[in-house]
Amino acid sequence: MKIVSVAISKKKGTRKTCVAEVNLIKDHGIEGDAHAGPWHRQVSFLANESIEKARQTGLNVSFGDFAENIATEGIDWTTMGVGTRLKLGDVALVEITQIGKECHQKCAIYYQAGDCIMPREGIFARVLEGGAIQSGDPICLVHIESEG
Repeated sequence: MKIVSVAISKKKGTRKTCVAEVNLIKDHGIEGDAHAGPWHRQVSFLANESIEKARQTGLNVSFGDFAENIATEGIDWTTMGVGTRLKLGDVALVEITQIGKECHQKCAIYYQAGDCIMPREGIFARVLEGGAIQSGDPICLVHIESEG
């Protein structure tokens, strides 16, 4: 299980831009990202396998296009529940707080594809311990809460 992409955006409701490294800040989120702040959806995750599945339907999408902060490889997010904790890189620690989301506005991906996978397959977390992370860093399960 590993990180394959990290991305940020300055404004909410837009695609994120991939960067080499991000800094997670405890109880805040990713430094410089529009979604950071004192709430439960500080960091968003999406499986690379989900992005690849969207590509196979004909979508021209890449990392950050679904507004995910962190794209992962080798994790089946559907088997994890709220409360699951994961270590990212050497020191960062996050806890899953929400699975999926309600879209209040249709995003650019929705208009391009007629659908967006983030409401069904996106995962959201809060930062318990900060630290720098980058593509290629390992992800370790610290505590698992099963879904259902």
